[in-house]
Amino acid sequence: MEYRYLGRSGLRVSTLALGTFTFGGKGPFGMLASQGVPEARALVDLAADHGVNFIDTANMYSWGVAEEILGEAIEGRRESLVVSTKARMPVGEGPNDAGASRLHLLRECEKSLRRLRTDYIDVYHLHEWDGTTPVEETCEAMDTLVRHGKVRYWGFSNLCGWQAMKMIHAGDRRGTMRPVTQQIHYTLEARDAEYELIPLSVDQGIGVTVWSPLAAGLLTGKHRRGHLTPEGSRQAKGWTEPPIRDVERLYDIVEVLVEVAEGRGVPPAQVALAWLLGRPAVASLIVGARSPDQLRETLPAAELKLFEEERARLDEVSRPPLIYPHWHQNQFAKPTFGEADWALHRGQPEAAWG
Repeated sequence: MEYRYLGRSGLRVSTLALGTFTFGGKGPFGMLASQGVPEARALVDLAADHGVNFIDTANMYSWGVAEEILGEAIEGRRESLVVSTKARMPVGEGPNDAGASRLHLLRECEKSLRRLRTDYIDVYHLHEWDGTTPVEETCEAMDTLVRHGKVRYWGFSNLCGWQAMKMIHAGDRRGTMRPVTQQIHYTLEARDAEYELIPLSVDQGIGVTVWSPLAAGLLTGKHRRGHLTPEGSRQAKGWTEPPIRDVERLYDIVEVLVEVAEGRGVPPAQVALAWLLGRPAVASLIVGARSPDQLRETLPAAELKLFEEERARLDEVSRPPLIYPHWHQNQFAKPTFGEADWALHRGQPEAAWG
């Protein structure tokens, strides 16, 4: 297992992290699985045995049950693990039961600590943007949690570029603890993050962790052109995230993915994950599993290194178009590009906008 620094912090995390989206199975989360403590402990043990030190959860997964299950599953090995959780989403019907306010974040952190059976959270994420709470208030709330020893590092999730920079700049102005990570959706099929979020991460030293790196199973090779949706998959149960705007493009990507995987003698999922681990600023990919066998099939992706020609084929079939102003900058600003710019533009053909 490889370990990477999370942004410009001194914290090192495994390149694959264990996700807990399947723990609990309450409400809509039951579409994925309904794992209790024994099943969760088996996954945690297997992941740890393969060098995984990073586990991700959230206060709203199964309405807090996922945190409770994780807290029991990691009992006795807490010090060897990096635990990440999140707050911001609605967890009740009250006026302060959601958002990025100081009241909500401090209160939810205390609840998460109790459910996780720990006295500190290694990485605490703002789970989503809140355009009604001043970013200064949010940054100072996170800073309070860090200074009181309840949180070690903090980050954000699902923000767009200007929102992330507004938050970073507000914290810098006030001298509060800087965010070190952002958790985003980023896959071979969905490379939207390369327009703003990946360049921002390179420029600002923000480590990227990726949720649903296999696009909810769509990049496992089981979803193919002309085939029915696999029985038992989350899509067959009505799951609609992530949205697929161009289904034919998805199938084109999967075809190349399967061809590369067959050439290497590995499952397509491993190739999709290995591709992501070669992208700029990416520190860790959050993978879940319905069973230990599924996790065993995924974990070797941490050791798989793609050849340049394999990576080039995957790049070509999945490359996003250059939207404005990127196509204009590609034409006129390229001689002055920095590393953050190249995170999007490297490999783009000339006149890609034409």
